[in-house]
Formats: sequence, C-alpha cells, structure tokens
Amino acid sequence: MGSSDFSWKLPDHPKLPKGKTIAVVVLDGWGEANPNEYNCIHIAETPTMDSLKKGAPEHWRLVRAHGKAVGLPTEDDMGNSEVGHNALGAGRIFAQGAKLVDLALESGKIFEGEGFNYIKESFVTGTLHLIGLLSDGGVHSRLDQVQLLLPIVQQNRIVINTDTELFLAETGLVSVEHQMREMGLDVKAPVETDKKAE
Repeated sequence: MGSSDFSWKLPDHPKLPKGKTIAVVVLDGWGEANPNEYNCIHIAETPTMDSLKKGAPEHWRLVRAHGKAVGLPTEDDMGNSEVGHNALGAGRIFAQGAKLVDLALESGKIFEGEGFNYIKESFVTGTLHLIGLLSDGGVHSRLDQVQLLLPIVQQNRIVINTDTELFLAETGLVSVEHQMREMGLDVKAPVETDKKAE
C-alpha cells in the first residue's frame, strides 16, 4: 500500500463493547409498507422478523431505500438492489443512476465529454442513433433526459424503431416523436416488426 503504517483494522466503536457479535443483514426486496392484503410481507408468516422487531423495538431501525435518500432524483424514484448496495457500501448519500445524468445535463458537462465530442463530428452529415432503453419509469431510463438531448441534435435525422405501434403509444414515445416534429426534426416513422413465424 506504500506505507507500513497502514491498517485495515477499524478503530473500536465508542459505545459497543468489545467481543460482542454484531450481524448486519441486508434483505433485498424487504420493506415496510401499508399493511393490507396486497402487501406480501404483511400477509406472510415471518416469525423471525416479528420476534426481532417486537423483542427489541429500541434497536429496530427503518432505513429509507428510495428517492433522494439514496441519491436518486426525486422521492418518486423507487430503489433497487444496485442503488441500495451502492448507498450502503459508500456509507453516505451520493448521486447515482438517473441523478448523475440529470446533473450532467443541467451543468452541460455531458456535452463536453470525449464521447459527445466524438459523435458531434457526424452531426452535419450523418444520422444520430440513440440506442437504449426509453421509458418514463425512472428505474432504467427516463423520457425527459432524451428530450433534453433533442435540441443539441436539431439538425439531424432521428430514427425511432419499435416492435409495434402499440408499444409506441403505451410507452410515451408519441410525445417524444411529436416534440421532434415540432422542432423541425426529420423523424422516421416507427418500423413495425412482424414476429409471426414464416
């Protein structure tokens, strides 16, 4: 590590006594919510968790695992395993996922990177293909982020390829296509794929 004085040993905790066994258990997908018939944890038999919660309520703590508490853009953004593990591992709140993209778009840094400068060379004569997920769920992708990119590529031809017109309508792509046409972008109509066997 460069120094013989370095040690991975953590200092003693100021309150917890030495020699006491402590377990940190992370339960993916386990959470507190309204106790109703649609809450699978509430209707399931969970004797171990019940005893831990009721036996020592003073040691029971709820941790917020979604929204701004784990570095996501809004309180409406649901958490997931990746987000939770990153937050627990870092031990602090830091921007991740869609929040990182939001900050890069807001500051303009996304347009200063090496990748964007590379594709910018083809803006005048080429077609820009944005390949990826496109939905308004906020977990893996966001429509508004794509919409913020559109003014930058205003002189380009945009191609939207989808499986069906139904997919186009149900996922909100219609609003993106409408915005592009209003901006004067040359938008190619969706390509419908016939998935039936020949």
